[in-house]
Amino acid sequence: MSQARLPAGPPARFRSTVHGTVFGGRDRHLDALNPGDALVLIPDPADGGHGAVWVHLPAGDPVGYLPPEIGGWLGPWLRAGGRTRATALRVGSDRVPSWRRLVVDVRCLGGDGQASSLSTRSPGP
Repeated sequence: MSQARLPAGPPARFRSTVHGTVFGGRDRHLDALNPGDALVLIPDPADGGHGAVWVHLPAGDPVGYLPPEIGGWLGPWLRAGGRTRATALRVGSDRVPSWRRLVVDVRCLGGDGQASSLSTRSPGP
């Protein structure tokens, strides 16, 4: 399979909040999650209506999804063969608003499993 290329513009490394953590009992998984824990990003199928990129625990349990502004470009890239390494950066208590409770660090990887060289490019003028 050919290596998926990131579309022009999006960063090869970014941080994001995770949305939807309080629905469907997903918040119960946050109690066992710690900063630095690995997470898995899984895009909705291309023919799905939502087009979200879901955040899962390594065991498969979903904890929420990335904002649509990110899922809009990351989902197609993942479905085309792109790979990521995602980790929990900050995990808040139930006193934190749900949309800020989990913050993740995401690296878009090249075909060799290393961070994409795009992460080191300098910003444009």
